Amino acid sequence: MSEKKIIAVLGATGAQGGGLAGAILADPDGPFTLRAITRRADSDRARALAERGAEVVEADLGDEAALRRAFTGAHGAYVVTNYWEGMSPQVELAQAGNAARAAKDAELAHVIWSTLEDTRAHLPVTDPRVPVLEGAYTVPHFDAKAEADRFFIDLGVPTTLLRTTFYWEAFLQGFAPRRDDTGRLVLALPMGDSALAGIAAEDIGRVALAIFARGEKFIGATVSIAGEHLTGEQLAAAFAELHGEPVAYRPPTHDQFRALGIPAAAELGNMFQYYAEAADAFTGARDLGLVRELHPGLQTFRGWLAAHRDAFTTA
Repeated sequence: MSEKKIIAVLGATGAQGGGLAGAILADPDGPFTLRAITRRADSDRARALAERGAEVVEADLGDEAALRRAFTGAHGAYVVTNYWEGMSPQVELAQAGNAARAAKDAELAHVIWSTLEDTRAHLPVTDPRVPVLEGAYTVPHFDAKAEADRFFIDLGVPTTLLRTTFYWEAFLQGFAPRRDDTGRLVLALPMGDSALAGIAAEDIGRVALAIFARGEKFIGATVSIAGEHLTGEQLAAAFAELHGEPVAYRPPTHDQFRALGIPAAAELGNMFQYYAEAADAFTGARDLGLVRELHPGLQTFRGWLAAHRDAFTTA
């Protein structure tokens, strides 16, 4: 058997990277071996990966030299940034630039860059209905990633642009149905009648593994992914089945959502306005048939809910 190819995975202890790390480790007879890149090799999650056979390497996206060392000798790399850590598009752009240059210098054969659409194509900063954020952005955590695509393309890094979408895990972090004053469960997602493209975070990594396995076919390609496209009414119906009681869908307006006073309300409100108003283009770019071909085990929303049943309460 030929020597396995190393896939260096940034964010290997996080959501997307963790999904890819787990998929590689779950396929010991496959063509790849895992190099888990993390800022803390002594963390519990990093130790758990090492115990399962991963090579664990410390590096930070802010350190181009460290990234270059971490990529050296690898076949490919999965590059993902986390806007929410610093909430700065400038930092995210700098991190993506570091990763692109390090990948070029390390002569990687295949990079998957986890990215998103530029929302300003549908909601420009000149649109008076949406606040301009960070000086030049509509949805910074989308738009900065889209701007960073050019780093990989301009340097000639053999790259697949993997456009992701809304994580269903967000329902575990405040977006799930809540009881109103009458005790009824209500899903208040500002999507109007539009469909939301969603996916289980771990499935992103599993799709990425399939893309690495197919290699050259996807180099230079943009692959946009989702698990399902569901309206608010359909999401509420799935929650109703889970809880065994009715769940009402009452979408607030985007202005109402932006006025909630929750962290990043303006950014998230702009995001949902983009999802809703650009729904046809956004969901249309995501060929669910292709995603299922790449990852036959792709979870449905109901399947994901069932797997996380214990995490949802109706109290």
